[in-house]
Amino acid sequence: MRNAGLGCWPARRARMTPERTAFIFADRPVTYAEVHDRTTRLAAQLRASGVRAGDRVAYLGRNHLAFVETMFAAHVLGAIFVPLNFRLAAPEVAYMLGHSGADVLVYAPECAEVVRALPGDAARPREIVALADPAPGERHYDSWLAQGDPTPIDTPVRLEDPALILYTSGTTGRPKGATLTHGNLVWNCFNLLLGVDVTSDEMTLISAPLFHVAALNQTLLPTFLKGGCSVVMPSWEVDACYDLIEKHGITWMFGVTTMFAAFARSPRWAGADLSSLRHLMAGGAAVPAALIRTYQERGLVFCQGYGLTETAPGATFLEASQSTRKVGSAGVPVFFADVRVVRADGTDAPPGEPGEVLIQGPNVTPGYWRDPEATAAAFTGDGWFHSGDVAVLDEDGHLYVVDRVKDMFISGGENVYPAEVEAAIFEHPAVAEVAVLGVPDAKWGEVGRAFLVLRPGARVTAEELRDFLRPRLAAYKIPVYVDVVDELPKTGSGKIHKPRLRDLPLPVSR
Repeated sequence: MRNAGLGCWPARRARMTPERTAFIFADRPVTYAEVHDRTTRLAAQLRASGVRAGDRVAYLGRNHLAFVETMFAAHVLGAIFVPLNFRLAAPEVAYMLGHSGADVLVYAPECAEVVRALPGDAARPREIVALADPAPGERHYDSWLAQGDPTPIDTPVRLEDPALILYTSGTTGRPKGATLTHGNLVWNCFNLLLGVDVTSDEMTLISAPLFHVAALNQTLLPTFLKGGCSVVMPSWEVDACYDLIEKHGITWMFGVTTMFAAFARSPRWAGADLSSLRHLMAGGAAVPAALIRTYQERGLVFCQGYGLTETAPGATFLEASQSTRKVGSAGVPVFFADVRVVRADGTDAPPGEPGEVLIQGPNVTPGYWRDPEATAAAFTGDGWFHSGDVAVLDEDGHLYVVDRVKDMFISGGENVYPAEVEAAIFEHPAVAEVAVLGVPDAKWGEVGRAFLVLRPGARVTAEELRDFLRPRLAAYKIPVYVDVVDELPKTGSGKIHKPRLRDLPLPVSR
């Protein structure tokens, strides 16, 4: 095959294990042979509509088999796949479609209102395909795919060719489109498979959104490569997760901190049969040690990794054998990458001293789509990628992520890292979720403000929380303001969305 990228994976898997189940979605199993056939037919239709190597094909919707089929079909042709956050409003989607120059948009029914509201200008793709109820001028996904030519297609694709454009969450300013090549994705899979003992009988639960780099690249693609089965949830829901684990004998799942916290708070936590689970992987944000211990006390191996969209995403990983000895660590650099922690002057920080994380390796993005200035700013002169994250290394070389550089605030001349404060607050038995940020203060410059979601029936006052924290944190790290809220705003990938919290007025009393 001349296609060295992901576009050849369905054909190769169908050649090796045609009858093995590749996916289960809505209780329907789909074999690798079926994935190959449907992907080939869809690729033929995309080609007939004018898609060529280097063109962009976008997908907007919740997790669905059509997401995977559209991605692989685009890659069969050497086109670039652009997965979009289904929670975005029409102007945000229009910006990403226009910026990427998408020629085709495949969308799910829950996004119909957004697609109808797209402006009728250059940002609107020339071909729009609906999974259900197409509007006039649009294609119907299944019937269009079924009419496609099943003859195999072999387009020359190199590992260095772009495979994905993944837009950052856009928490500040316009989102950037991180470009990942086929080689970035392949090397990331190698790194993951060297750190996790993924098997060909894996039953992987895809519960996080697939437009999120970790759900796609840390679970679905490695499972596909090994010939395992991915059980795809349309969206995260705690009870559905318990049901699927018990029904299918799920062995492996990935989630962000908020997902695993909600899972452990469920009334089903104590009595559910979770014996099939071999690996639990967390990423996206620092995981409080208290939450990791909660899982370990349940007899579950809970491992944390660290990475970014721009690193495809794995940069470090904590192997299962170290999960108890190094609780809270994000591990050591993955096999085919290197990581440094540096001071502001670029010199390496010694163990225990916070510094910015720099990453280098074949999994690292070549840059941002149509943004040479952002690309240049993202790398050091000798090619290391600036993560924008603060971490410390211990004497054994294990990485402990402290916080985002931009989230750090200075109180009375001292650096405060909100993630450290959040981890201490999370230890309080009344707290279900927490977010901490810095707010202006006339005396200290900035002080901490904590937003708490409490467990059902629990109560805690601001002073009770501060009393709890005094033995655990330096005085300047303890939040001055404490807000109890019903819920915390989340990004599309499930992370807490702090910019929306920053817009809230300060309470009258402390």
